Amino acid sequence: MTDSTFLTQFRNLSLHPELFTHKAHIRLAWLQINLNGLEAAIKNCCSQISAFAFFHGDDQKFNETITTASVYAVNHFMKDESSFEEFIKKNPQLLSDLKTLINSHYSYDIIAAENTRELFIEPDVQPFI
Repeated sequence: MTDSTFLTQFRNLSLHPELFTHKAHIRLAWLQINLNGLEAAIKNCCSQISAFAFFHGDDQKFNETITTASVYAVNHFMKDESSFEEFIKKNPQLLSDLKTLINSHYSYDIIAAENTRELFIEPDVQPFI
């Protein structure tokens, strides 16, 4: 699926939920950063993932803090890759160990913390930027 098709189907909620894997989350962040910059990517990813989860009956799966932290992580590793596949090949830890990367910024398990679904909790160990 082309990047444009992926973005369009995701935005208009027609992407099949089974296709929105962890890798697709990372792809969405990478594309949004490339197209719109970091701040807009965070806003777009949060609003679109939340809408997608709600539309497909999985609104309890959306987490504002994890989504925002994931976009920051993707941004951190971005260099001059011309495609998402090139990016992920250079940064496989984003597929296999993103939770550890995110948790290294917090002194507690941010995934289990309260309020992280509704609002972004700033890291208390080291900032993302």
